[in-house]
Amino acid sequence: MTDLPVAGPAAVRRATLALIRRDLRGFTWLLALNALAALAGLVGPWLLGRIIDRVTAGAGAAAVDRLALAILAAALAQLLLGRQARYAAHRFGERTSARIREQFVDRALALPPATVERAGTGDLTTRGTTDVAAVGTALRDAAPDVFIALVQILLIVGALLTVQPLLGACGAVGMAGIWLGARWYLRRARTAYLAEGAATSTLAEVIAATASGARTVEALGLQARRTATGEAAVEDCRRTRERTLFLRNVFFPIVSVSYTVPVVVVLLAGAFLHAHGMVTLGAAVAAALYVRQLENPLDTVVVWIEQLQSSGASYARVEGLAGLPAGSPADGGEPADDRIEVSAVRYAYEGRDDVLHGVDLTVRPGERLAVVGPSGSGKTTLARLLAGMDRPRDGAVTVGGTPVADLGPERLRRQVVLVTQEHHVFLGTLRDNLRIAAPDADDATLTAALDAVGWQLELPDGLDTELGAGGHHLDGAHAQQLALARVVLADPHTLILDEATALLDPRTARATERALAAVLDGRTVIAVAHRLHTAHDADRVAVMQSGRLTELGTHDELLAAEGPYADLWHTWKQ
Repeated sequence: MTDLPVAGPAAVRRATLALIRRDLRGFTWLLALNALAALAGLVGPWLLGRIIDRVTAGAGAAAVDRLALAILAAALAQLLLGRQARYAAHRFGERTSARIREQFVDRALALPPATVERAGTGDLTTRGTTDVAAVGTALRDAAPDVFIALVQILLIVGALLTVQPLLGACGAVGMAGIWLGARWYLRRARTAYLAEGAATSTLAEVIAATASGARTVEALGLQARRTATGEAAVEDCRRTRERTLFLRNVFFPIVSVSYTVPVVVVLLAGAFLHAHGMVTLGAAVAAALYVRQLENPLDTVVVWIEQLQSSGASYARVEGLAGLPAGSPADGGEPADDRIEVSAVRYAYEGRDDVLHGVDLTVRPGERLAVVGPSGSGKTTLARLLAGMDRPRDGAVTVGGTPVADLGPERLRRQVVLVTQEHHVFLGTLRDNLRIAAPDADDATLTAALDAVGWQLELPDGLDTELGAGGHHLDGAHAQQLALARVVLADPHTLILDEATALLDPRTARATERALAAVLDGRTVIAVAHRLHTAHDADRVAVMQSGRLTELGTHDELLAAEGPYADLWHTWKQ
């Protein structure tokens, strides 16, 4: 398994700024509302200081009442503006979260299949579920609250320095503990949360692999080994989570104690300065109230800072897909014809020796070619290269003179389709599942595609039957027929079948292959098969052994040659 990359801090900042630019009007509006709400909140302490000074100077009740009404009006304005600002922030967060989800899906679908396979499904699944959800929560809840709090802090500090610069400086000194604690935490948090995310991905991959291969594990007696692997993944996950818990347990108490320090410092300094006639009593009280007012926004930042660090690490993992090359990035132009050429192809999986060694093969348009050979001979690897899913290390695989791997996704689907024994039934109706391959197909066309693959299952609501979780469950054989029906609807020129009928019983598989042969008449069909009746019916047979093409000819020619194919045939017939 190869881990998918993680975006660096600079890339995350660029991606964040790009998201803001896409909704600049909404961001500007919430910024303005937050600033106005924070400004309205500053009026109260300043007016209270004015009241104290007026009372000290002997002002009448009428003047005090007017100032008190102004305080009430400012509080009401702050309430209304704050509510509207929070509403605008949540709408901005939801829109941005939706863009991140859509962008992640687009990037994941554009990844080359080989990249996904090497990475493993656990990492990609965790990024698409846990990480994307964490980013969405931060954008919807944490980010708006923290943004509002930061605006309030800046304006309160500005008001404090304006009312009494000396007391403002004393309050800033008193907040040194919060600054030092935050600096210590932030320097360690990103690395710790990235490690936690990676450990969670590994655990998900181990669980998924063990569950999907449970029968193999049981058959080979690997229960103890898989249990040990799972326990190691759980232990690593526990260790990384304890690390982030330790960081929080150190940071939060420091901040809690530091809340009271600035207030005490300002009160003591204010009392001293007032006693020496350097500040008025109203200014000292206003400064103390401003410092006390800092506690709420600071508390908001502290409460959410852990979520933001976790979400920041999640966003780095989500944004890491941007650094991967998309599948079929280049468009090599329109193929001149449908002739497939494999020239001196060598291929090796990452970090391993070559599994194909100088393979040369020409597939003529409209030909039915069977690729046979023992397990591990390179049949599936060759099929993937022919389908453009992988690119050869050396040599070339072309269709009409154009490298297959350079074809754009749409052109590639029209040209070559690979069907394996792996398949997927999507949530939705049978009609929805079929129209994935042909969005504009009518019901008659869909029914014809099902008939073409020998579909005989009677469903309660026909094409409107809901499939998947909560709906009708298709067994492996019918799910595979559904995948083949999609191929019929996609109508490619070249069809590559890699054990595509492996889950069907021999009689159904034979009938399905014959039905497909009739439907795909005139198209190129390359079948990778262990059931050699497929080779018997093919125009030519290619025999793979140890990553090399050792024989090529018709069924009768290869039997007469009494070589490797003849041995395979006689063994299969026994």
